[in-house]
Amino acid sequence: MYQGSFVALVTPFKENFEIDFDAYGRLVDSHLEKGTNGIVPCGCTGEAATLSHDEQKACIRFIVERVAGRAPIVAGTGSNNTKEAIGLTRYAKEVGADGALLITPYYNKPTAAGQIAHYTEIANAVDIPIMLYNVPSRTGIKMEPQTIAELYKIPNIVAIKEACGSVDQVSQILSLCDINVVSGDDSLTLPMIAVGATGVVSVAANVVPAEVAALCDAANKGDFAAARIIHYALMPLFKALFLETNPIPVKAALAKMGLIKNVLRLPLTPVLDATSTRLDPILRDLHLIK
Repeated sequence: MYQGSFVALVTPFKENFEIDFDAYGRLVDSHLEKGTNGIVPCGCTGEAATLSHDEQKACIRFIVERVAGRAPIVAGTGSNNTKEAIGLTRYAKEVGADGALLITPYYNKPTAAGQIAHYTEIANAVDIPIMLYNVPSRTGIKMEPQTIAELYKIPNIVAIKEACGSVDQVSQILSLCDINVVSGDDSLTLPMIAVGATGVVSVAANVVPAEVAALCDAANKGDFAAARIIHYALMPLFKALFLETNPIPVKAALAKMGLIKNVLRLPLTPVLDATSTRLDPILRDLHLIK
């Protein structure tokens, strides 16, 4: 299931900061038309940290109903509160999500023993395929390969989104176990697939869904020459989307393309003028704006 381009979907907001479900639906339809392999709502890119639990549940239900079985949905249900994560994960299963993305507990920075206890509790409580999410730049704590291999012994922990920024980390994980690894860094998707990953949970796919899907497809087929062409064509975008904290730049790009309003919830704010100016030529070169 976890092969190809899974979009880390933004959550569009109206000018009054309410969720814009009309725009949300249009984004989903566009992704399915352009070859995105799976949808990941309510992750970091989806600003889950500023969604209430009721809003997060509404988003998950909406995506499940809109996709209607046309692609797998891996719903972001993580928390640094194990009980809350269980509740959100249970809800995702009840409404028909195909899997759950669970971030390493942030702020309280559990040890390896705490990480194992956290994920084990969730996996035992909810029978749904679980994708671990290792992103130390967000959480302040790294999941070590040995911890990941230990967690893979639990039957419904089946994948990991690796956002350590390290191909070596992926190599170490896959030397210890057969967990399905997907990249959490767009710029590392190609090299990670080269050592055994199968795809990406992608920020850039919000902007160039067909191209990211094509990159993954070519690499997974072993056509690395074709994949490299796409990789280098998209590299300026990959980098530009992290000039400021994600999802600030990607929302700016989507707004320039006329797909959503450039609205974020505090404490995030719209891009600086300098960043906006740097985005324009990159989007023009990709024929996304005039």
